[in-house]
Parts: sequence; structure tokens; C-alpha cells
Amino acid sequence: MKIEKINIDQKLKKINEHWSPRVFAEMNDYQFKLAKVKDEFIWHKHEETDEAFFVINGRLTIELKEEKVFLEKGEMVVIPCGVEHRPFAEEECEIMLIEPKETVNTGNIISEMTVKNDQWV
Repeated sequence: MKIEKINIDQKLKKINEHWSPRVFAEMNDYQFKLAKVKDEFIWHKHEETDEAFFVINGRLTIELKEEKVFLEKGEMVVIPCGVEHRPFAEEECEIMLIEPKETVNTGNIISEMTVKNDQWV
């Protein structure tokens, strides 16, 4: 088995759409996904899992029903299972998501922002 390193910057350069996470690694039943985001996403929640957001570049706001979490480069937050949230970025922001395989990006909502799962970069 050959173990290869992953260059996140090179992977990010291959992503052109906003709000379209791409898998770049797997560990056990979890996937590591990269995404470029801008403007607002939809309100949603994940009934079966927590969701981790890590900011690689830029600024990300996670809106919750009663508060907002502001993330800068190098910061992360874990949104607990069942908590309704809406990510937002005024300027383009590059993020990493860590979540179980088969996690739908829009959680409990199917919309025009729902993307096909398991797309690799």
C-alpha cells in the first residue's frame, strides 16, 4: 500500500463552484470535503450526525436560530446533530468539512443547492 500526502491548496484550485463540496480523503466511515462558499446557504440540519466546519481561507459565519458563530482562517466549529444552521460568507471562503460518508450537504432539506454525494477532487 502506498501512502500519499494530499496538498489541500492544489485540490482547492480544482474547485470552481460555490457550495459544492468535493471529497479529497476518507478515514474509516468519514469523509474530508473541500468547498468554496460565498453568500448564504439554506437553513438545514443533519438529523443523524454532527458536522465540522474548518476555515482554510477567508471568513465564515454559521447562523443559528439564537446566535451567530464567526470563524476566521484556522478556526473550526462542530455543529451538533439536529441543530438548524445556515452558513454564510460575504466574500469567497475556502472550507473543509468533516462528516460521515453519505451525508447530504443540505441535510434534511432537498433543494436546488443539494449536490450529488461522493464527488471527488
